[in-house]
Amino acid sequence: MELSDIESDLTSVLYTEEQIHAAIAEVARAVEVDYAGREPLLVGVLKGAVMVMADFARELKLNAQMDWMAVSSYGSGTKSSGVVRILKDLDTDLHGRDVIIVEDIIDSGLTLSWLLENLKSRGAASVEIFALLRKPEAAKVHVDVKYVGFEIPNEFVVGYGLDFAEKYRNLRGVGVLAPHVYS
Repeated sequence: MELSDIESDLTSVLYTEEQIHAAIAEVARAVEVDYAGREPLLVGVLKGAVMVMADFARELKLNAQMDWMAVSSYGSGTKSSGVVRILKDLDTDLHGRDVIIVEDIIDSGLTLSWLLENLKSRGAASVEIFALLRKPEAAKVHVDVKYVGFEIPNEFVVGYGLDFAEKYRNLRGVGVLAPHVYS
């Protein structure tokens, strides 16, 4: 779905598909340098990270395995509930592995902070984070994020995997959702 297909649902477009692909490529180049000679495990956080994970994995010029985890602190609203639930756990043993968590967005940081500690406790050699989007103004806890595509304002955004009530994930870009859609 193109950004122009839902203009009336957005107050603004933050990033086009081309801008997102350029940011993902830039992060991939940094990861290739940082993980030269190693085979990191990419852990995508479902459902939002599907688009980012697919494009990031294809952009990498090194071998990387993939696994998926689903954790949630959102309902169908626009604010984090702060309660983390594991909906789907990893299939891969993390002991001794270099792990890169792939996220669509970091809001409060509460879920990601919990996930980071959870994966470290499983014996990973290292755990780093790649988030396409980060909202610094929304942070409730500090999370050390090594790779960030874009820092964005504290607004409710959709597209490129990000949803509102399971809509807009397939939008080819990221835009600010108009309040009339969710109020």
